[in-house]
Amino acid sequence: MYDFAVVGVGPAGARFARRAAEAGHDVVAFERGEIGQPLACSGHVSTDVWGFTGDGARETLLQNEVRGARFHVDGPGSEAYPFYRETPISNVIDRVELDRHLADLARAAGADVRDYHTVTAIDERPDRVVLTVSGPDGTDTVSAKLVAGCDGPGSRVREALSLPEPDEFLHGVLAFADEPDHDDFVDVHLTAPTFFAWRIPRGEAGVEYGLAAPPGEAVTDHFDDLVDEYGVSVSHRCSGAIPIGPPDRVTSDRGFLVGDAAAQTKPFTGGGILYGMRCGDHAAREVDPDHPASTAAYERAWRRDIGSDQTLGHWLRRAYSLPEGVQHVGLRALSGEVGVHMDRPTSMFSREHLRAMLSFR
Repeated sequence: MYDFAVVGVGPAGARFARRAAEAGHDVVAFERGEIGQPLACSGHVSTDVWGFTGDGARETLLQNEVRGARFHVDGPGSEAYPFYRETPISNVIDRVELDRHLADLARAAGADVRDYHTVTAIDERPDRVVLTVSGPDGTDTVSAKLVAGCDGPGSRVREALSLPEPDEFLHGVLAFADEPDHDDFVDVHLTAPTFFAWRIPRGEAGVEYGLAAPPGEAVTDHFDDLVDEYGVSVSHRCSGAIPIGPPDRVTSDRGFLVGDAAAQTKPFTGGGILYGMRCGDHAAREVDPDHPASTAAYERAWRRDIGSDQTLGHWLRRAYSLPEGVQHVGLRALSGEVGVHMDRPTSMFSREHLRAMLSFR
């Protein structure tokens, strides 16, 4: 019997599998298809990502460095309000290869990582969890002391453990244009209902265009309008759900959720790569497979880490729906050099941000 069975080998699942294996636990991890496919989200992340990767990762994964964002109340060509630093704030990375790299690190740490294995059922028992797994060689059952649900917004583990769903799901759409673009600013358009649209230069890899909004808001039509206004042709279009707002509980008697399955995402951007990996570290440190009640310590730890940033992030998101006149006034007043960390909105109260604002003004 394994100590942990991990369902889903995206960044959160791979990170947890790696750290749990490094701690000496017997770990098996299942990914239903090819690791990294299909592409599910943007590869625009904070520079903190390199603290979670292995040697040489930056040289192979980095596509572009970004030091700021231009905010637009309207579409392309409208007045821009820049927020920036003199040094890179974030990086654009190869999102597919990131997943593969993190999975390789988990394997190197001793985790049994199996792609093309679909978990079709989870049976939570008093002394174990039994997973039914369908793979290339047929269907089998696997037992583990605990199961980690790292299987994304539509988590099968969350459903099987009768855990509550996130507060809401946004519908995100993104696609790519081929022309190289090494600009060091992204563009953010506050034109999508209750959320935003974006343009991310990816160096030689081209340009990413994306948009997210609540389901039912004609998201695809809004996205088509965005790329038409930019006058570009896009390909490799993909879409998916973005969970916003973690439920009150992400743990059960013999299971727990990590990453998008737990809505460990940024309410103001929808991003969850770094939050999910940070929470994976908390799970690996706090959860003892021989003492299932230790999942409560994980629940406390991850909420202490990102809870305040998520709360403030919800308030920031509300600004996306303010009247346009108010948005113009606010962006004009606040734009300029900043010292805010893109994963930690609470850093707007930091000395670094205060110094940046005072030096600019």
